Amino acid sequence: MAQATWEKTSAAAAQLQGRKQGTERLKFIVGGLLILAAVVYLIVSGTATGARYFITIDELVANPDYVGQSVRVSGVVLGPSIQYDPQTLRIEFTVANIPSEFDNLAQILHESANNPDATRIQVVVENQVKPDLLQHEAQAILTGKLGEDGVFYASELLLKCPSRFEEAGPEQAIAHPET
Repeated sequence: MAQATWEKTSAAAAQLQGRKQGTERLKFIVGGLLILAAVVYLIVSGTATGARYFITIDELVANPDYVGQSVRVSGVVLGPSIQYDPQTLRIEFTVANIPSEFDNLAQILHESANNPDATRIQVVVENQVKPDLLQHEAQAILTGKLGEDGVFYASELLLKCPSRFEEAGPEQAIAHPET
């Protein structure tokens, strides 16, 4: 009986090895391109949505396209309008427009709160305990939706106290004890 043996030639082995290396290299290139595309997408989408932190009350009221859309707005809290129900954890208050450009935050909050011509909207925040900083002339940054009834239904409420932005005068300097 004759025995038949088959041996790979070195040329065939080299060709097979070259194909394996080519497919491995292609997998790494495709994977790298997918990761690069994902990073570019995240950077572009993050920059586009984060380009502006909030809109003003004037912009919200003037554009009917914002009705029903989730937006972030900024306004000054009008203290006498604050109503809080501790049973239902419902907060209602009015905010007035703050101009988008200003030099002194405490001063512009005071002026906007006392300006009867400033655009105002009613705000409703549900399922939240009344924050200590919710007071007259505090800056409120609200995330939520403007209802068709003209009321802003906030899902998130951030507050900045106006007194923290007033510049200290020389008579208010902190005295250091002599040692």
